[in-house]
Amino acid sequence: MIIGAMTTHLLYLHGFRSSPRSFKAQRMAAAVQGRVEAWLCPQLSPSPAEATAGLLAATRDWPRDSMVVVGSSLGGFYARWFALQTGCRAVLLNPAAHPARDLARYVGEQTAWHDPAERFHFDPAFVDQLRVLEADIARLAAQRPTTPDDQFAIVARGDEVLDWREMLDFCAGGQIRLLDGSDHALSDFEEHLGAVLGFLGLPPG
Repeated sequence: MIIGAMTTHLLYLHGFRSSPRSFKAQRMAAAVQGRVEAWLCPQLSPSPAEATAGLLAATRDWPRDSMVVVGSSLGGFYARWFALQTGCRAVLLNPAAHPARDLARYVGEQTAWHDPAERFHFDPAFVDQLRVLEADIARLAAQRPTTPDDQFAIVARGDEVLDWREMLDFCAGGQIRLLDGSDHALSDFEEHLGAVLGFLGLPPG
């Protein structure tokens, strides 16, 4: 496990239909409280183009050498894109490797995971926007290959939503903690939090 430089600014990105109220987001927030200068976990727009543009705008003044993005599922896909765009480090938690393909079947009205009364429309144009981001990732990754210093990923073989083999390919070049079991939500996230904090240069203690 490579211990990273100390993180001063931390961005957390939730998954599809999720929110800043997710277990992992709240656990990360508690773990870094008082230890970083800035913590940002926004509610992401259903539009990938709007979501990513908003992230770049919100972090425009953040120091690239000491900021880190952490993302889960679709948020992990965004985190990979964001890190390649900005040059910052990334932590990927069961990241979606091919969201344009996988989310095409969710076009239409959707409910928010943490509040079923909250609904949003997932537009067909959003799938096209994801394809653009996937192309961006491929292009940027070819220009600047990922290293173990750049990226740390946790991938669960027991993920019931995403194919762990595709996730391994998506995370290639960085450090990878491959779990024999677990699940898509990483219900055992507490067991791996220390490794995440180590990569952030914020070891527990």
